[in-house]
Amino acid sequence: MIRQGMATAAQLIARRLHEAGVRYAFGIPGGEVLSIIDALREVGIRFVLVKHENSGGFMAEGVHHRSGAPAVLVATVGPGVVNAVNFVANAQQDRVPLIFLTGCIESATSQTFTHQWLDQSALLRPITKACFTADPGAIDVMIDKAVSIALDDPPGPVHVDVPVAVAATAVVTAEPVRRPRPARGSPYGEWLAVARAWLAAALRPVMIAGVEALNHEASADVQAFARGLNIPLLTSYKAKGILPEDDPLSLGGAGLSPVADKLLLPLIRESDCVVLAGYDPIEMRIGWRDPWPAGRRVIELGALPNTHYVHRAALSLLCDVGAGLRALGADLPGRSVWTKDELASLQSRLRAAYRPDEEWGPAAIIDTARRVLPRGTIATVDTGAHRIMLSQLWQSYGPRELLQSTGLCTMGCALPLAMGAMLADRKRPVVAFTGDGGLDMVMGELATARDLALPVIVVVFADTSLALIEMKQRSMGLANAGVDFPATDYAAVARALGGEGHTCRGRPQLERALVRALEADRFSVIACVFSRNAYDGRI
Repeated sequence: MIRQGMATAAQLIARRLHEAGVRYAFGIPGGEVLSIIDALREVGIRFVLVKHENSGGFMAEGVHHRSGAPAVLVATVGPGVVNAVNFVANAQQDRVPLIFLTGCIESATSQTFTHQWLDQSALLRPITKACFTADPGAIDVMIDKAVSIALDDPPGPVHVDVPVAVAATAVVTAEPVRRPRPARGSPYGEWLAVARAWLAAALRPVMIAGVEALNHEASADVQAFARGLNIPLLTSYKAKGILPEDDPLSLGGAGLSPVADKLLLPLIRESDCVVLAGYDPIEMRIGWRDPWPAGRRVIELGALPNTHYVHRAALSLLCDVGAGLRALGADLPGRSVWTKDELASLQSRLRAAYRPDEEWGPAAIIDTARRVLPRGTIATVDTGAHRIMLSQLWQSYGPRELLQSTGLCTMGCALPLAMGAMLADRKRPVVAFTGDGGLDMVMGELATARDLALPVIVVVFADTSLALIEMKQRSMGLANAGVDFPATDYAAVARALGGEGHTCRGRPQLERALVRALEADRFSVIACVFSRNAYDGRI
């Protein structure tokens, strides 16, 4: 029994996470984390049992995108930790604040006991912002540091190793130590004046917004800046929807599609002033290295100095993205000569390049889903050829309405991301777009969707091929190997696991299936069957 004025280390950790807004944690329990899971329960953080730790991480990320709180993943020693490594790396590259709580064997015990033991911190240190081992003498300070570091720019994963005995150790509670969130500043002085002069003189300015603009909650400032100065905006895939994509100034997302690059990169090269609003190039393909000529007037706004050298800016203003845009555009007359007609023409050419009017195929699936599903729908998409096409064709009308793995580009993320997003926000429909190969990786999580009573919609691009890799194989003149697999009856699998299942081979069938899925009280799997090689020349 814990005396008054005392708490266990696990309880102090749980209290700090609850204070940070955490209401869900995900994972698979083991004996080494039972005290942690119980402490989470006590403070009102629901522990969600998943079928694999990697999926649990993506569910936690889905919650983060709807709640703003750090994602929390819990894993036991040995295989539990190792199973989660992919997601931890994903959180690092996709700028997701994550607290990764792991059980561990005490240091003294490890000297004479080797079963399931490995140096977990050494494994995780290269892909985390920080690693901590809980110590009874500094639990409160440690967990506050962990939360603060995870949320600091750039957000990312922090590992907290909690020895079994330490988790249950009673410690004296005192006034909690809390570091205030650092205030991001606004640019000022000579360089701001130069940037404003460049922008005021520009006739063909263009803006690129990225994930840091989302993390700084700068959507309103991006919109006001673009509209106030008549500047067309393109975004990374993460930042899609930061300006509603049916806005006349929106050029949609960019990052992985050579088809889109043929239209967008010349626009960037010819612009006389480029504004980078929280633009992080970790999402972009190799064609986005040095996308403008040397000496071009490029103004970079963000919290961190450029150490990646993927691109270079003429001016780099370290600041809060929203505050930077307000300072840069304040009372600026602007001379932009962009017309609605020429931007509408570019938007039309971008869309037509993917042939959304086809009778049936991947573009038809995306076009039909966007027309049927409500405007506020949250969408997730798995990695593969369909992701490249969907990220260009699917219109987002608000920030974080399309979730995906963009930095690491990991497969198997769409379903768990969708489930996490729906757990945190049940007011909106949520649809996961996944390839058949991606769904095969995580099919067991359909049972988790059943257990959680989540009516998530799963649209499967079923062409019995790892299409993107098969295309690369052919382009390299290599033989077909390791990219094809037999068809699975996904509708039957869905029904066997307690959901609804549909198989579609045309637009009318898909429309009916989507309408029914919107009305369902359980998850729905909609398998859209089409012929292989349907992506050739289109992404």
